[in-house]
Amino acid sequence: MSAAIEITEETKLAAIVREARTVAVVGMVDESKADRPAFRIPRILRERGLRVIPVNPTIAAALGETAYPDLASVPTRFDVVNVFQRSEKIGSVADTILALPPQRLPRVVWLQTGIRNDEAAARLTAAGIQVVQDRCLGVYAARYRDRA
Repeated sequence: MSAAIEITEETKLAAIVREARTVAVVGMVDESKADRPAFRIPRILRERGLRVIPVNPTIAAALGETAYPDLASVPTRFDVVNVFQRSEKIGSVADTILALPPQRLPRVVWLQTGIRNDEAAARLTAAGIQVVQDRCLGVYAARYRDRA
């Protein structure tokens, strides 16, 4: 008799991180605020081989990438949206994501540690997008991806 393989939440998170290629980071800051998680975490992602696209209307660039004012303005495909916004702003972030053309929808929306919005998560999930709430993407990237 073979043992059933249990797919745990940790297994799912590891798969998300290993399969990711391009991350659009909503709320990312630039090098002038290098001490903040919204800069440190994207830098970790880049060190682990992910392309990081800054999304913030108040910066021009970060980590050598052009910054875009919103997700709709990003000209290239991204498979993960990593969000550094307060929980009460996640509903409008979800609205923006759900307004993207179907072929541009990300596979995953990842809300950083301390960020959660169950209503927005339910809407995104209903659209076929995986949602991770209240977890640090940098921690999982460091755990499951080798340095580039």
